[in-house]
Amino acid sequence: MRALCYRGDAGAPVVTAVPDPEPGPGQVLLKVAAAGVCHSDLAVMSVPGQALPFPLPLVLGHEGAGTVAALGAGVTRWQVGDAVAVYGAWGCGLCAACAEGRENYCPRAAGLGIFPPGLGAAGAIAEYLLVDDARHLVPLGDLDPVRAVPLTDAGLTPYHAIKRALPKLRPGGAAVVIGVGGLGHVGVQLLRALSPPTVVALDVCEDKLALAREVGAHETLLSDEHAAAAVRELTGGVGARAVFDFVGAPATVALAGAVVGMDGDIVIVGLGGGRLPVGFGALPYGTTVSTTYWGTRAELIEVLDLARTGAVEVHLETYTLEQAPQAYARLHDGKVRGRAVILPGGQQS
Repeated sequence: MRALCYRGDAGAPVVTAVPDPEPGPGQVLLKVAAAGVCHSDLAVMSVPGQALPFPLPLVLGHEGAGTVAALGAGVTRWQVGDAVAVYGAWGCGLCAACAEGRENYCPRAAGLGIFPPGLGAAGAIAEYLLVDDARHLVPLGDLDPVRAVPLTDAGLTPYHAIKRALPKLRPGGAAVVIGVGGLGHVGVQLLRALSPPTVVALDVCEDKLALAREVGAHETLLSDEHAAAAVRELTGGVGARAVFDFVGAPATVALAGAVVGMDGDIVIVGLGGGRLPVGFGALPYGTTVSTTYWGTRAELIEVLDLARTGAVEVHLETYTLEQAPQAYARLHDGKVRGRAVILPGGQQS
């Protein structure tokens, strides 16, 4: 089959032929209809192959959706032809966290060599995807797999981050979204759907601020040297009740610390490598700073249910499999508006 692979040379991914996967006991083979493109993939491809803890070449793509093509021995809960989305935060399946569906926080996965698809295991930007366990599939029902596939990360990750902060998001306050990319523009929609505060979106790009306004942001601001003062002014000097940093770079985490109010939450979602000092006097009294990773299986079902109501919709750019390297180049250059989605079947819309 054809697939998009990272070869380990810190260069661009390439479309190449790889062996056809076959499902073993308990596994499911998925014919991929759509696969998402994410900044996490760029982070993986910035690392030389010898420094990665998994074999290369790596088939990219940790957002996947399609139809069941074949079942391994012992799989009874799915049938060939079922439309499904892939839950990508694969865990051991045996620990307390996994038993609760919180495989994103499985403490045993790394030690056991269990990696998400596209982030260590073979991913979804291919004609077929081998899913390691039937429990990692969620029914799509009437949802379009192309429009739904980004919800498996670009929807699930902000949903998980925002859901944890909901007790702070009360009427009269403000929630700040830093970075209106693939995750951030969904985060704006989720804040509007789930909570009453004023939503303030910040980005360095005017086009992405326009997207933030399209999807429901009450206020938009350029993320520059004036941004912190502007947020303080918008909030009457008290700062934001919650700040969601979907970039995570040194400048953005510093901005998050500058705009949060007393007893507020800062959630660092992005992988930009920033660090925020925490200690008495470093931040307003009562500030909670947390990181987050993906979301739970139950939360993915909830996100898909929200999509069915029309409360959230990912803005897409679609590419054929052969065009996938171009999608990554556009993502690297900050030119993707919303989320880039690869269609391995070749149908570009």
